[in-house]
Amino acid sequence: MLPAMDYVGNIYRPPSEAHSLLLQVTVGCSHNACTYCQMYKGERFKTKAWEVVEADIEEARRMGPRFDRVFLCDGDSLVLSQRKLEQILLRVRERLPWVTRVGTYGDTRSVLRKSVEQLTRLRELGLGIVYHGVESGDAETLRRVDKGGTVEECVETAERLRAAGITHSVMVLLGIAGAERSDEHASATAALLTRMQPGFAGALTTTVVPGTPLAEQQARGEFRLPDKLGLLRELRTIVAESELRATRFSANHASNYLPIRASLPRDKQAVLALLDEVLESGDESRLKPEHLRAL
Repeated sequence: MLPAMDYVGNIYRPPSEAHSLLLQVTVGCSHNACTYCQMYKGERFKTKAWEVVEADIEEARRMGPRFDRVFLCDGDSLVLSQRKLEQILLRVRERLPWVTRVGTYGDTRSVLRKSVEQLTRLRELGLGIVYHGVESGDAETLRRVDKGGTVEECVETAERLRAAGITHSVMVLLGIAGAERSDEHASATAALLTRMQPGFAGALTTTVVPGTPLAEQQARGEFRLPDKLGLLRELRTIVAESELRATRFSANHASNYLPIRASLPRDKQAVLALLDEVLESGDESRLKPEHLRAL
């Protein structure tokens, strides 16, 4: 039996947090303007009352050590004030002493609002990882999708988290620039990952979701996804052109056509050999069928 937590709206978490306790401390996303995203559409961003969060932590305590990790939801709980975040992390530490790590989504806006000293304090209280949807290293693409952060801000975010000792998990989107800027997007994303040097990096595949501005652009002929092999070529460019020193790299999300998991740079040549083999053969039967893909 799972804890009877207070959940408002749809709850999302990274795949690697599948076995974590999901503690919702905010509702929605404070930015909520990215053209490709429908996760929190129609949901006004708000901070949940302390009494509600506290009650959820107590519910988890009654369940005992079933979860050794906690993930703070929703879209960008790191945007909360330092005082509120410390209050939450302290209560988790006090009431759930078996928890070994707390994670959250974060971005340039939320991370750069906090000093290295503040982030270090959050790490000392248990915040171990921040998941950051970078999406692209191409400035024009970031502008088009209304991401709300710049390339330089992404680099500064990585530097600040590294200085605080918090693991940085970065996500990029294959196909988000469309067929028109596919090459620029892939090369620029490789360059950005090289500058950021995240501990973890994941490549997801863009899915055009009905009702989003991106879907409207697609309907008007203003946006066209690369084909399957075009998406793999983007992935190859990102792997080939990035110079990562110690990154766990994955492209095994449910949206991807060719699941890959690797440690870079150790597995770089093996990954490139696999991608080259599939690209040169042009055999789409080796790719995940559409009915098995998901957001």
